[in-house]
Amino acid sequence: MKIDQVPSPNFGPRKEGALPSLVVLHYTAMETAQAALERLCDPMYEVSAHYLITRTGQVWQLVDEQHRAWHAGAGEWTGVRDVNSHSIGIELDNSSQHPFPEPQMCALERLLHQIMQRWDIPPEGVIGHSDLAPGRKVDPGPRFDWQRLALGGLARPAGGREQAQGADYRVLRTKAKALGYTAAMTDEVLLNTLRLRYRPWGQGALCGADIKALPSGD
Repeated sequence: MKIDQVPSPNFGPRKEGALPSLVVLHYTAMETAQAALERLCDPMYEVSAHYLITRTGQVWQLVDEQHRAWHAGAGEWTGVRDVNSHSIGIELDNSSQHPFPEPQMCALERLLHQIMQRWDIPPEGVIGHSDLAPGRKVDPGPRFDWQRLALGGLARPAGGREQAQGADYRVLRTKAKALGYTAAMTDEVLLNTLRLRYRPWGQGALCGADIKALPSGD
C-alpha cells in the first residue's frame, strides 16, 4: 500500500527496550485531516501518532514504528502504564460525528495487517484509546466498526462462549480485568467503556447482555 511520509518532530525512544505489542486506534476529533496533520506535527502541542488515515484512505506516516509516538497519554492496559512505549498509534480522520468511510476502513485493514505481521501482534492487541483511558477518552467511539475488524482477524471479537450471567458488577470486573482493563475506575465508567467496545447500543443499568457480550479472555 502507498504510505506518504510526513515526519513529525514529536517522538522519542521507546523506554526500557520495549517493542510494540499493541496497536491503539484513535479518531482525530477535528474537522479536516489537514488540520489534524498540522496538530500532530506541531512541536507546541507535543502530540503525534505513527500513522494518520484520511477519510479517502490516504495514509500518512508521521513517526517511524521503531520510535515512541505521543498518542496514548495517561492510561493503563494489562497493567502497563507507559502504553506509548508498547504501542503503535493510528489516528483516523473523523470529527466524532460521522461513520468511518469505506476507503478509510479498507486502508486501516491493510495497514493493520502489515503492522500485526511485522511485530507479531495478535488480534487482542488491537485496542481503542477508550480501552486504555477509560472515562477520559471515548475514541474511536460508538460508530467505529469493531466487528468488521474482528471478522477479518484484526481485533478481538465480542461475545464469549458462556451463557448470559446475572447483572453482577463483580463478574463484570473479573471478566474485564482478564481482557486487559486494569485501570482504576468506577462501575459506571467500566460499564460505559466496555459498551463502547463490545455493545455500543447498550443503555441503562448493567444487564446480563452486557456480560455476555464480553469475550472469554482466553
